[in-house]
Amino acid sequence: MAGQNLVNLENVSAHVPGDASRVLLDGVSLGVERGERVGVVGLNGGGKTTLLELLAGRRAPDGGRVSRLGGLKLAYLTQGDDFPAGVRIRDVVLAHYDADHEWASDPKARDVLGGLGLRDLERTVDGLSGGEKRRVALARALLGEPDLVVLDEPTNHLDVEGVSWLADHLLSRRCGVVVVTHDRWFLDAVCTRTWEVANGRVESYLGGYQDWVFARAERARQADAAEMRRRNLARKELAWLRRGPPARTSKPRYRIEAAEALIADVPPPRNTVELLNFATNRLGRTVLELEDATVRIGDRTLLEHQTWRLGPGDRIGIVGVNGSGKTTLLRSLTGERPLDGGKRIEGKTVQLAQLTQDLGDLPQDMRVLEAVEAVAKYVRFGKEEMTASQVAERLGFPPARQWTPVGRLSGGERRRLQLTRLLMAEPNVLLLDEPTNDLDVDTLTNLEDLLDGWPGTLVVVSHDRYLTERVCDTVVALFGDGRITHLPGGIEEYLRRRAAAGTSTAPPQAAAAPAPKAAPAVNAAEQRAARKEAARLERKMEQLTRREEQLHTRLAEAATDPQKLMELSAELKSVEAEREAVELDWLEAAEKAEA
Repeated sequence: MAGQNLVNLENVSAHVPGDASRVLLDGVSLGVERGERVGVVGLNGGGKTTLLELLAGRRAPDGGRVSRLGGLKLAYLTQGDDFPAGVRIRDVVLAHYDADHEWASDPKARDVLGGLGLRDLERTVDGLSGGEKRRVALARALLGEPDLVVLDEPTNHLDVEGVSWLADHLLSRRCGVVVVTHDRWFLDAVCTRTWEVANGRVESYLGGYQDWVFARAERARQADAAEMRRRNLARKELAWLRRGPPARTSKPRYRIEAAEALIADVPPPRNTVELLNFATNRLGRTVLELEDATVRIGDRTLLEHQTWRLGPGDRIGIVGVNGSGKTTLLRSLTGERPLDGGKRIEGKTVQLAQLTQDLGDLPQDMRVLEAVEAVAKYVRFGKEEMTASQVAERLGFPPARQWTPVGRLSGGERRRLQLTRLLMAEPNVLLLDEPTNDLDVDTLTNLEDLLDGWPGTLVVVSHDRYLTERVCDTVVALFGDGRITHLPGGIEEYLRRRAAAGTSTAPPQAAAAPAPKAAPAVNAAEQRAARKEAARLERKMEQLTRREEQLHTRLAEAATDPQKLMELSAELKSVEAEREAVELDWLEAAEKAEA
């Protein structure tokens, strides 16, 4: 039944175990409705995983109450995957089924196993890589018939295609979903609501990542926030959202107009012509070239007689399934891995830096700021000069944290420090291998802002579709045919080609799933009626929005009248709830009108 909460948190508090002074959640009240899909965002260490543990019943609150619907079936994907030694994949994933013919005849089971690439079900988990174990754990959480699925970083170790499959799979399910992820494309594609965990509180926003960015920027504008840099960064993010790839979901016209008014005076996120001039001056005409190159990995050919030239200012994203050879291609570009044929050419002025997935190059005996200043005390991004401390702060190290010994940093903090040191060296060719690992959403946004003004040649390997689409101008793919394929249509074209090639297949043991029945077409009369209804609801939303603004003004005027404040606050909550309900009705009508 719509509106029925599966889980409720009432005035819940939680602190770091063993340290009551470090409060993670303070008096939080919220609930998850049946069928609702919630994305959870916030800084690393801010309490996101604790919130999930409370929802899933893995941890008791230090204060307040957690209640669940009677008979609730809940599946929980944790960040750690701990399986018994010697257990087979089938024993972990297919425990819900009594016999093979049951799961083999279940389209959902075949879709999950095929989508996550779990084909050899007789393998034991002992020999699996970290990424393979992660996919096994994810498959276990998705199979069965849970009412609520709680997922902590489910997109880790998934390639672009896997993330797209997971989004489509969750959209097809009727269960509730609560997911912590730093993948912003995934948040926008899947979530109907966003929770932001910050400073012990959880703020709730209707919609996915784009709606959350807009709401944060709008709230900062209305409150005339003192954090001018953070507000400007949010507005720049909005500028990219409106000027970049189209949103996956429809937005009410009044909201689009408000966003456009908010960003009207914001310059484009990246001045391509200016950066190209900078890059050409620093690099000359020759940067990196692979000429008639052949690269082999064991008995598999990654490149066969391929010529690929990177010019000054090129910004290239490389996509491909896990194991397709993306990291090997980067190593061939740097010269770390010799070619099996052909030659590599490097320009005389090239200063190359590579972000690898190895964290072993950090000075353990220094503090964070010392480790950054050991590379350089100042750095220039285009026309902007920044100190080592400013760059460190932009990448998630506030001033107080900059004096932490490197040896005491978490894995995510070490990753950010590695990236900070890399940027401080002012390379003019930058190769990034999975730069988004362990970075929270705010740090990712700051990284993208820095890269927007970085003048040089950039090559990125990342499963983060959002980052690739934002910072790269060109996308190439490795399809396993020995070539580097240019994709004018970007990641959308990559996914179309993979789907056309029939790559998303079920395990060999399962029969092919029957094609889904096409949804019944909406006739012309129904479309016209839906358009009229959408227009009516849009006018209603505009009226309610104006009413909200009036109530905010009256609340400010009644600051000295407690009784009046209570009355106006109650009325404002009622108006906000009505607007959210009308907006949901509008989305449904808009979908019918566009069918």
